[in-house]
Amino acid sequence: MPLTPEQTTWFANSFRALVDNVEHAVLGKRHVVELVLAAAVSGGHVLLEDFPGTGKTALARAVSQTIRGTSTRIQFTPDLLPGDVTGITVFDQKAGEFEFHAGPVFANVVLADEINRASPKTQAALLEVMEEGNVTVDGVTRSVGLPFVVLATQNPVETAGTYRLPEAQLDRFMIKTSLGYPDDASTMRILQGSAHPRRDVQGIADASALVQMGELAGQVYVNPIVHDYVLRLVNATRHAAEVRLGVSVRGAIALSRMVTAWAAVHGRDFVTPDDVRTLAEPVLAHRLMLEPEAEFDGVTASAVMGQILLDVPAPAENGTA
Repeated sequence: MPLTPEQTTWFANSFRALVDNVEHAVLGKRHVVELVLAAAVSGGHVLLEDFPGTGKTALARAVSQTIRGTSTRIQFTPDLLPGDVTGITVFDQKAGEFEFHAGPVFANVVLADEINRASPKTQAALLEVMEEGNVTVDGVTRSVGLPFVVLATQNPVETAGTYRLPEAQLDRFMIKTSLGYPDDASTMRILQGSAHPRRDVQGIADASALVQMGELAGQVYVNPIVHDYVLRLVNATRHAAEVRLGVSVRGAIALSRMVTAWAAVHGRDFVTPDDVRTLAEPVLAHRLMLEPEAEFDGVTASAVMGQILLDVPAPAENGTA
């Protein structure tokens, strides 16, 4: 069932209000905020990779504060255990039975701070919950509920005591993006005290609004020529000379899901090829495994994705029905 004009307007206005609210804490980075919130609406998870002090944690915290619902923060360290994330079962001597103590992953918004500092075993504990929204402890599977969004941060320059995220886990993040340093005007406002995330960011929407917006995004029309364009881009990543492992089917599905939300964000009930071009790099680039020779030569996944976008022609038609 296609979106009505009223639903399209409500979606765009509601999303704009969320972005405006988050911008109280993160100045001058509206496009990144839009990407993060669009991924959350699409039911995906976000990996924020950037230099220290650029506002990664502030952005994740502001998103969790904007969405009224449960939110937790997990500070990942080398000694963090899987049970510290998912929860454990404890024997209750009075009741004479085992009782499950839920871990911090049972929340609507989970801030996984410096995720690459945890051991691979602990990182693996997140795989099931990120993909399926379930946690299995001692053979019992429990749902974390909806909405469920993991906002993970990692620092690319401090490599001491870190563990590289496995490809299987990277593939479960819908987007990977970075903030970068703010411009001079935004920096001046920050220095003058115009942005204070704990003071300014208030909850303006229920967590259930994300689920409702996600359902509406699923009704956005996607022309077969747009799906064909996504398929050609994905195939191009698998045949690029610098790439050892291209985009998976999960990556193609993630791009197809997010472009529908991106169209609704901009007040449209249909997806255009430009939506795909805008989102291809943040959705697909982190899923590429480059050849060692290419990495040694300084080639980046983002550069490869940019070249693919130049080489693969976009459809000449619009995405309307």
